[in-house]
Amino acid sequence: MIMIGLTGGIGSGKSTVSRYLAECGAAVIDADKVGHEAFKKGTAAYHDVISTFGKDILSQDGEIDRKKLGKIVFENPKLRDQLNLIMWSRIWEMIKSRRDDFGNQGKEVVVVEAFGLIEAGWHKLVDQVWVTVVPEKIVIERLKEQRGLSELEIISRINSQMSTKDRNRYADVVIINDGTPDNLKNKVQQLWKTLKSGNISSKNK
Repeated sequence: MIMIGLTGGIGSGKSTVSRYLAECGAAVIDADKVGHEAFKKGTAAYHDVISTFGKDILSQDGEIDRKKLGKIVFENPKLRDQLNLIMWSRIWEMIKSRRDDFGNQGKEVVVVEAFGLIEAGWHKLVDQVWVTVVPEKIVIERLKEQRGLSELEIISRINSQMSTKDRNRYADVVIINDGTPDNLKNKVQQLWKTLKSGNISSKNK
């Protein structure tokens, strides 16, 4: 089994790439969705997060409101680090469990889609790192249209994340997503063929 860590900046098309890889036959694990599960009411992470950030982050049904929590940690790097310390190891254990399940099902390629793959140190735990890259101008246009964010909000989010240059240093494969969806799909399909033929190898990290 080959385990690919798929990452990239905001608006870079990670989810689209993972969807195309799933169409090719890969099993996909969305780390963000796993994180949602790890936050569920009653879990160890749930209690640790409330203990750290207080009950003001809860919604009316007692679940953690990710928007409220996100606003707090986005504005405070130290608090963001505290949250990551609570969550990253727990999320990875859940990812490993899903990976093992896919292995038992005979899947040959498992893709972990994770925005914070490198920041969490998970790049050391996968066989290959694939990074999606898109020019900043295109990111701004996409997020204005898709999420209704202002240019100032988008630039602030871009500046708060790891730079493309730094992220690409960890990449075994860089996918430039600056064209049409069909163009991106063709790139992914070609990469899949190369992967399956054994011509994409991992770097020693």
